[in-house]
Amino acid sequence: MPTPRIRDIMTPAPHTIGVDQSLFRAREVMREHHVRHLPVLRAGRLVGIVTERDVDLVEALDELDERQVLVEEAMTSDVYAVRPEQALDAVVDHMAKHKLGSAIVAEGDRVLGVFTSVDALRLLAKELRGEVLP
Repeated sequence: MPTPRIRDIMTPAPHTIGVDQSLFRAREVMREHHVRHLPVLRAGRLVGIVTERDVDLVEALDELDERQVLVEEAMTSDVYAVRPEQALDAVVDHMAKHKLGSAIVAEGDRVLGVFTSVDALRLLAKELRGEVLP
């Protein structure tokens, strides 16, 4: 059985946000689409990731207003990005080792998809039920 590739499992065309948007807007997008990770783009190119945890942290600081704080100020620029051909087991191993909640699937700096810990858990559930994996 061939090793599944991340492209076979990823969520394609994920919701994204621009660096110049507010954290308030990021929260709106996350709530509207029931996601916890947003790739951050500048002129269509991947430059970071902002997570629900990042937004929560800013909300917890009384002196900051999430309507005034830009995504660029709260994002992580050190994104775990993988190519679509990357073996799924290597991605999952890296995420577990580094305690990452997501991997951005990209070709260069162009976002193609996202793979999250929730996706990994769904895959595990299928495996435990004996369902055919991609």
